[in-house]
Amino acid sequence: MEGYPREFYQDLTHTALPSARRIVPIVRDLITVNSVVDVGCGNGAWLAVFRETGTADVLGIEGDWIDEDQLLIDAGCFRRWSLSASLPVDRRFDLAISLEVAEHLPPERADGFIAELTRLAPAVLFSAAIPNQGGFNHLNEQWPAHWADLFARRAYVPIDTIRWQVWNDPEVTWWYRQNILLFASEGAIAQNERLAAVRRASPPTPLAVVHPEKFEATVRLGEPGFGRWLKMGRAALRRSLTRERKHR
Repeated sequence: MEGYPREFYQDLTHTALPSARRIVPIVRDLITVNSVVDVGCGNGAWLAVFRETGTADVLGIEGDWIDEDQLLIDAGCFRRWSLSASLPVDRRFDLAISLEVAEHLPPERADGFIAELTRLAPAVLFSAAIPNQGGFNHLNEQWPAHWADLFARRAYVPIDTIRWQVWNDPEVTWWYRQNILLFASEGAIAQNERLAAVRRASPPTPLAVVHPEKFEATVRLGEPGFGRWLKMGRAALRRSLTRERKHR
């Protein structure tokens, strides 16, 4: 993975931090979070909000390119590591986070990365860029069903409720509104009545959707390949709907 410029981490204060303040309470309503690890944590914005709301046990993992003076969490709660290598964590947390990270890893790293996230926690708050979302060093943009398939190999299923609660919330940055999902193990769902109820109301495969803010920006910019992107989106939506009907 290539490093981000310093300005990227400064921008997280205006994107990740306000988004986390809206989404973290939704997550807390679903599961108890006494410990959380964020893989690809950036400046630690999501962990900072979890600490604000009562979670003392946090760990952030990020590459070498962020300066410690940009962190929103204590340096003692932070570990530098290249995500192209296996994660160096040998303990379990209540929740693992990985938001807009997986698309930066080579395709051949994807399956192992998801396996490592599921070893970290019984629930994973996850998002990744969709095809042609665009961004710095995106190597593996995929529709949500791709990641759901990788989680399913570990008996983790999608809880697709967060997106629809924040879809029209201007405080949440559009890529989280478009992509964020909670994956939980079958065991965790069986032990949590609230999670089980929300799971029953979720589609078995998360829908492939494009947020209007991304759509409008793409139209304004006239990005190359937009027609192909729309065709891919329609095909992915048909696959998602077909899978949902099969599971009814």
